[in-house]
Amino acid sequence: MAPRDGGVYVDGTFGAGGYAQKILSTADCTVLAIDRDPTAFAFAAPLKDQFGDRLVCLEGCFGDMAELVATAGYQTVDGVMLDLGVSSMQLDQAERGFSFMRDGPLDMRMSREGMSAQELLETAEADLLADILFVYGEERRARAIARAIVEKRASQALTRTSQLADLICGVLGQPRAKQAHPATRSFQALRIYLNDELGELVSGLQAAEQILHPQGRLAVVTFHSLEDRIVKQFFAPRTGRAGRPSRHQPDIVGPQASFSELDKRSTKARPEEIAANPRARSARLRAAQRTIAPAYPATTDLMPARAPQAVSS
Repeated sequence: MAPRDGGVYVDGTFGAGGYAQKILSTADCTVLAIDRDPTAFAFAAPLKDQFGDRLVCLEGCFGDMAELVATAGYQTVDGVMLDLGVSSMQLDQAERGFSFMRDGPLDMRMSREGMSAQELLETAEADLLADILFVYGEERRARAIARAIVEKRASQALTRTSQLADLICGVLGQPRAKQAHPATRSFQALRIYLNDELGELVSGLQAAEQILHPQGRLAVVTFHSLEDRIVKQFFAPRTGRAGRPSRHQPDIVGPQASFSELDKRSTKARPEEIAANPRARSARLRAAQRTIAPAYPATTDLMPARAPQAVSS
């Protein structure tokens, strides 16, 4: 992010405040902290005591960052950072229903508004459930799991994370040592769908492009292939990497590059970081710097094919 004195930076996924604290400690700058989870800003109190008005808390979705930043009195910023997916604090709270490792209600809503996972599983047709699991979880046995959910709810309501995890294990088999839990992909898929996480990512990337100063930086940490694919495809044309389909063909004439790459490849966590924080093992960082070229037109083409229409935004 290269924080500088006087700069303004957007932490689009405030969570427990780790990124914001690091930026504020590095330079005499301002951080606009965005989070859709209303409970997240309980972690902001110690930071507000330490940094005062240099930390500005904005409740909402980072896909709406242009509007949120404007309400704080800014039109452009020097950097945007996004750390995608569910936060560690949300995973560790059983009552939020994000994790099959802790029994809790089937909720999974980041903002605590809109349809819950329980309501989705109670009402969705098998075809919709299968599409959600296949597209957002890349679950090969999506239709078998969807049928099992529909059959189960006919005789017993699915209200707990442990019930859903047991049902999935009944289809896929029991957990094996040193392998991902069989319910991992399905829980991921339901969470992504309910919170429109990929749609939010597309909106957030495009909003960041609009509000970044020339030389401003966009840094995005992803945790699974769907997210990383969207970020990679977003940067490709905007950094000029998608301009030549083959080395034997001429460049395609199009818009000027709106970003320059800071690294041609994603950056992965080092072994010592993974040892200290195992959840970093699947993290990928991609970052680029804004140029003086105009922002590209907004598009929804970055969304996965066959993506079911989201219930929340």
